[in-house]
Amino acid sequence: MKKLKSLLFLLCCIAVIMLVSCRPAVKNIHSVTMGDVTIQNGDLLFVGLPLDYHIVDTASMDEAITAATGQENAVNYIHVAILEVDENDSLWVIDATIKHGVDRHPFSVFVSDFTLNDGSRPEMVVMRLQDNANVNKFVENAKTYCGREYDMHFLPDNEAQYCSELVRNSYTTSTGEYIFSESPMNFKSADGTFPPYWVELFDLLGEPIPQGVMGTNPNDMSQEQCLKRVGTMNNAQCTMHNE
Repeated sequence: MKKLKSLLFLLCCIAVIMLVSCRPAVKNIHSVTMGDVTIQNGDLLFVGLPLDYHIVDTASMDEAITAATGQENAVNYIHVAILEVDENDSLWVIDATIKHGVDRHPFSVFVSDFTLNDGSRPEMVVMRLQDNANVNKFVENAKTYCGREYDMHFLPDNEAQYCSELVRNSYTTSTGEYIFSESPMNFKSADGTFPPYWVELFDLLGEPIPQGVMGTNPNDMSQEQCLKRVGTMNNAQCTMHNE
């Protein structure tokens, strides 16, 4: 009996060793430290504004997004971008904006673009996948979308991309499964009306507002269970790579 127990214990140990040795190794993930925040390749950067922040141009997209997707949090996320750290420890951003379309540009350009009218910067929160073993592949996926137009229609069946749509389409498994979920989109304010920006935009496009169409937004994406918060980048940290 003792010999049998010893044999079973030995077999269990061998099985564990084989499982560990056969587990695919995580590829090297480049990182860069900015102050007390360490950014890894493939991290996501969420741009947030206080819910009581009012932009001078009341017809702006940022304010329309805040009105439609703002929740009971102190900060409303209006944008999400993909962070890339290359082999030279340079920090890049891949995102979809009206100004650039889908584009890859230095972090300094991103900071400049998102500097507010009063010279301050919105809150920038870095989040990371709980399991980032394939994050290098996700970043490469995102690069294949560069050059496409920004999706002013907010529809899933065209080549254009909006910010959170780009992230969802880039972060897919080898079998084509999405890591991030989607839900019916809401363009209405808390009072049930559409902000003027959406009304004017879709009137110009000659299309109905896609209320209820399946899609994504930065607020919902930031709360996905697959993500964890890394830290908040303050103005000094942004300035480090804003030369």
